[in-house]
Amino acid sequence: MKKLYFVIALLLVASMVLAACGGAPSEADCTKADVFCVGMVTDVGKIDDKSFNQSTWEGVKQAESDLGAIVQYIETTDSKDYAKNISTFADAGYDVIVTVGFALGEATAAAAVQYPDVDFIGVDQFQAWQYDEDTTNDIANLAGLVFPEDQAGFLVGALAAQMTKSKKIGGVFGTDVVPPVWRFGEGYRAGAMYINPDIEIFIVYHSDVGFDKTFTDPEWGAATANSMIDKDADVIFGGGGKTGNGAVTAAAQRGVYAIGVDTDQYYTLPEAAPRLLSSALKLLTPGTFDLIKLAKEGSFPSGNFLGKGGYAPYHDLDAEVPAEVKAKMEEINAALLDGSLQTNVPPVKP
Repeated sequence: MKKLYFVIALLLVASMVLAACGGAPSEADCTKADVFCVGMVTDVGKIDDKSFNQSTWEGVKQAESDLGAIVQYIETTDSKDYAKNISTFADAGYDVIVTVGFALGEATAAAAVQYPDVDFIGVDQFQAWQYDEDTTNDIANLAGLVFPEDQAGFLVGALAAQMTKSKKIGGVFGTDVVPPVWRFGEGYRAGAMYINPDIEIFIVYHSDVGFDKTFTDPEWGAATANSMIDKDADVIFGGGGKTGNGAVTAAAQRGVYAIGVDTDQYYTLPEAAPRLLSSALKLLTPGTFDLIKLAKEGSFPSGNFLGKGGYAPYHDLDAEVPAEVKAKMEEINAALLDGSLQTNVPPVKP
């Protein structure tokens, strides 16, 4: 009976991954001790979002090349399927399961309790239990990969404030219900005001729709960015999957400065690259890989694992960025890293 259950689960993984990846799934037996398997479950965004999911997947793929891992992913199309998609990998004997995004936090924590022999990596999933006094709710096989989004946002906000000629800048984001998105936006605001307290900042969050739409709406992102540009904003920061990509691309098409998010979007949004001033970085790929490697080595940490943030190079626009601006950016980055400068952005929206 147990063998039959495993075969059914393995076939289910194969069918779902076949649909997601468009290729033949691995026939490896992930229940074997010498086979190391890593599965990734996306939120409702796609694996090729040129941002959050894609950068995380590249970390999983690095585990394939560097650690010999068997890797697969499942794209979630309906938020009601979070638990089912996670269990698909867990029931097939996967060693590590990576779930991407704040919205999967509850389902990931529940799965970690249900499957104590599987290591779970929750990207952008803050583990509050690490800091309370109740040890009964600790989950030893769950690590939240979190980032200083407020610092990355602060950096590109400071850059925008120094590069704007109109003294008006904009930010277009997914829902502010997701703390990392809100921290990007409010970090951007704080960084800009650090440079110029009188700067005019347009910030809009796509909180008028559900999770199934907020990060997958490039048309809304483009329209919102264009409305800001029509009000003379000459720098636009886009953050929030394909929604943010729509804003970044629209800004580039209008000839104003664009700022990407999560990864260096100079390489993932070629249509925006000529006007991409920088990107607010969450080093998702190395953060994901580092946790997978620790899991394989038997040193998996529980609780929160802090990844690194920063800002991307200026690339094609390097010659347009004055030397004094570059020096100021390095000064701000160093101060954020050593703690002498604080963003004063709370962990979550008040």
